[in-house]
Amino acid sequence: MSEDRFVDLPAGPRICYRLDGPSDGTPLVLIAGLGLDLTSWPHRLVDGFTERGFRVLRLDNRDAGRSSRIDAPPPGRLRQLFARPRPDAYDLGDMAADTIGLLDHLAVERAELVGMSMGGMIAQTVAARHPDRVGSLTSIFSTTGARKVGQPARSTLVRMAKGPARTLEESVERHLWMLRHIGSASFPPDDDLERAWAAGLWERGGGARSKEGRPRQIGAIHASGDRTAELRRITAPTLVVHGDTDRMVHVSGGRATAAAIPGARYVEIDGMGHHLAPGLIDRLVELTTDHVRKNAEEKTG
Repeated sequence: MSEDRFVDLPAGPRICYRLDGPSDGTPLVLIAGLGLDLTSWPHRLVDGFTERGFRVLRLDNRDAGRSSRIDAPPPGRLRQLFARPRPDAYDLGDMAADTIGLLDHLAVERAELVGMSMGGMIAQTVAARHPDRVGSLTSIFSTTGARKVGQPARSTLVRMAKGPARTLEESVERHLWMLRHIGSASFPPDDDLERAWAAGLWERGGGARSKEGRPRQIGAIHASGDRTAELRRITAPTLVVHGDTDRMVHVSGGRATAAAIPGARYVEIDGMGHHLAPGLIDRLVELTTDHVRKNAEEKTG
């Protein structure tokens, strides 16, 4: 795996990113979810894409990993609970602009976008606002922002309301505890792999600071509101993937996303939760690769 690189974007944030795969490969951007960093994309998934000839670009979103922490107060718990963002909150459009700024820095004119959860929302926003920069879109267990779809289960909200971990050990155990809830018995996690990943997330993000940006990212989702009308403007060929047992983003969010984007293909996976489990990686790589290649063939044919 490649090393961390950095770029200071004109809009302000310093973005950390990594590049893997052949330098002449088709650019494919992986955009991570809420509170996650670029290492949340499993090695096996990244390797799967590079082996198929993609030039894989992963980034730490603002307020995650080794990218900039935004100098603004986070929304309080009541604001988060009632989806009332602070007036000074950034939104998904700002995060989409970070992605475009990174593509500009790397002189990438057009890329294939893959986003999971909040990363799917960011990828959707890029596709809607910058259609000339997007070859295709793959949105994984994400949603539209509409309040009647894609909402977390009540039991998930209770778990999310817990205060941030104060130690490495607590952070790792909290991750495994949440994963047992939002993951899937049909596609179980590798506990050893997850422990190592959670420890790395803590360390890359600066220890206790690794969690401080998460409320601001929640605020960005809330500040963006219902994006259904914007999704209708997406012209990039779109694949939407969701699991029917997702307790973090209800499956209705995936269905609504596919319904809103013209011509989108929807794949619902039985037993899939809100986790890129080992048993799902090969299928997700193949679904995305087939989607990108089919689109390329249709354009050239």
